[in-house]
Amino acid sequence: MTPHRDDDSSIRAPDEKSLILRAQRGDQAAFEALYLSHLDAIYRYIYFRIGDTHEAEDLTEEVFVRAWEQLPGYRIGQTRFASWLYRIAHNMTVDHYRKRPASSLSEPHFARMAAAEKTEEIAETRQASGALAKAVRQLDDIEQMVIILRFVEGLSHQDTAATIGKSLEASRVIQHRALAKLGGLLKGQE
Repeated sequence: MTPHRDDDSSIRAPDEKSLILRAQRGDQAAFEALYLSHLDAIYRYIYFRIGDTHEAEDLTEEVFVRAWEQLPGYRIGQTRFASWLYRIAHNMTVDHYRKRPASSLSEPHFARMAAAEKTEEIAETRQASGALAKAVRQLDDIEQMVIILRFVEGLSHQDTAATIGKSLEASRVIQHRALAKLGGLLKGQE
């Protein structure tokens, strides 16, 4: 595919809306571009919820298979595409837990994000991130989702609210409640 030039002669990559429209018409290359642009975020979301690399990879692939199957029903402008994918990922993780016994979320995503230089700092960071992961697992489902979307994925309040299907105010209340619970849980672990 040859990039097109705008009036100002600058080269512009296809925007997400055009990729979605092309993918809805069966263009696999367009869907592949959407897949590549959202793969890491969806994987991180699922991994944080599941805690197992292989299962998170499998579920991530299933999310995109389901997205491909349901893409004709996606309505541009009704919901952001990323929010739609997060909703599919959320539903698949819920189904995952319904089908399987609860699994441990040991050494979550944030342990890998630590950039400690000394062995003691690494050990302390792992211990702290393990305590945080344990506390997050004790939140209810919607609270976990809000915390992961806001603080792991870095979504805005508005995007988080759209993803969970709540108003902006309700999303903020859920976040506030979840953070208060986390604070209490972490104090109780000390």
